[in-house]
Amino acid sequence: MMTPDKVKVRLNFVVSSEINETLEELANKTGGTKTEVFRRAIALMEVIVDAKEQGKKVGITDKDRNLVTEIVGI
Repeated sequence: MMTPDKVKVRLNFVVSSEINETLEELANKTGGTKTEVFRRAIALMEVIVDAKEQGKKVGITDKDRNLVTEIVGI
């Protein structure tokens, strides 16, 4: 039996052909589905928003942990 927090909700929305193509490319690259890409994107966005609320910055580092790109505008 599903608990209330595990109930799934179906969403229907319209995206541009470019966004759809990007979703398909990411799904292919990760070996998943467009739905999984969307779920991971939401999880990543949650991490970013939480970090920014704590006054932290979000970025991408190289293998030596040097900041390569700071993610801004989110």
